[in-house]
Amino acid sequence: MTKIFLALGSNLGDKKQRINDATSLLKKYIGDITVAKFYETRPQYYEKQDTFVNTVISGYTELSPLELLHFIKEVEKQIGRKKRFHFGPREIDIDILFYDDLIYKYENLIIPHPLLQEREFVLKPFLDLEPNFVHPQLKKTIKELYEELSESKKSIIQKL
Repeated sequence: MTKIFLALGSNLGDKKQRINDATSLLKKYIGDITVAKFYETRPQYYEKQDTFVNTVISGYTELSPLELLHFIKEVEKQIGRKKRFHFGPREIDIDILFYDDLIYKYENLIIPHPLLQEREFVLKPFLDLEPNFVHPQLKKTIKELYEELSESKKSIIQKL
């Protein structure tokens, strides 16, 4: 079994419920799931949209990285995610942050997630789960990455 970390976010409809529903569906192939606290966050990159609810989960899977990606896409579809523009509104968004300490790049999948170190909406909930987890490429803990985050990247409005 491989330890994984996923980021979940939503800014359409009942945001918290969509994340809870996605987490329930993820249990089909991910065991021993732990869910971080939820945070309301301002949108980044494209700001003309509603606020997000974000969290991070950890768990264990026997799926390969690509199998996990395909499974996640199916879960997003079941929750009702529709194709829109990049960084736009979404019913649910699930990203693979880490797959143990694997460094992986294949077509549309890069692990560790290439933007996680600039996203407070990922780092803050991750701190709830495992602040001492070491990023396998950057060789820094999640706590260190959070402490290095610039003010311009801060997006959290409140803990929910």
